Formats: sequence, C-alpha cells, structure tokens
Amino acid sequence: KYMLLFRHQNAGQNHDIKIQNRCFENVAQFRYLGAMITDRNLIQEEIKRRLNSGNACYHSIQNLSSSRLLSKNIKIRIYKTIILPVVLYGCETLSLTLREEHRLRVFENRVIIRMIKSRRLRWAGHVARMEETMNAYGILVGKPEGKRPQGRPM
Repeated sequence: KYMLLFRHQNAGQNHDIKIQNRCFENVAQFRYLGAMITDRNLIQEEIKRRLNSGNACYHSIQNLSSSRLLSKNIKIRIYKTIILPVVLYGCETLSLTLREEHRLRVFENRVIIRMIKSRRLRWAGHVARMEETMNAYGILVGKPEGKRPQGRPM
C-alpha cells in the first residue's frame, strides 16, 4: 500500500496520484516505524499515543508490579526495561514543549508511585507543590538559620 502526505498548507490537493500503475493514496496521517506522522506535524498526538501505549504496557505487567515478592529495585528495573522504552521510542528526535515534557514526567511519576506503592513519595509530591509559607514545605526544603556549634552534637 502506498500513501502520500501533503503538508497542511498544500492540503487542498485531495486527489490520489497514479504513477506506473501504482496508486498513491492521499492521507492526513500514517504510521511509519512506530511513529504517527500527520500533515500538521502534531507532536501532541504522538505523545498521547505513546502514553496510551505505556499505560497498556503497564497494565499488561500489573501482576508483576503489584507483587509483594519483588523488591522496589526490581520493580524500578522492570519499569526502565519494559515500560520506558515503549513510551520513549522515537521521542529522541521530537522537539518537546514544556507541556509535553510535563506530561511525560507525570506519567513516569504515576507509574513509579503505582509500582512501588509509596505513600511517602505521593506525600512528598503534595508537599513540593505547597506554598512556601506552609510549615511542611519549609521543613522539606528549608535551611536552618545560624551556624551549627563547633564539636560533636550532644
């Protein structure tokens, strides 16, 4: 099957082309080497598709990730070797905006929190987003005033 993709500016040409008895179908998007290529060159659609693939991959190994027999280090290794390559395949060449980077980071944090079931990590995320005037935020990132006295603490 042969496909033809015009840039969005030239999209007025909606007819198929025939060369040497081969018909080239005019399409708005197609998949090439696992990446979705569109006439508008939309990266958001590709990121959304990658995140959906990553979610499907996570749910396919959920019995491993929810097992109490595996340590946290093994679960992180499973994440890095199975789920992360599915999400990031071909993303090295994309020019991501801050919004897309944020979406990828949110996906990574959610999957890791689900896999290691860490309530502390979830709580630390809440504290990190707090206002600077909150006591919990000050304790997490604050620095004590003054100097520490010389010698060993008692």
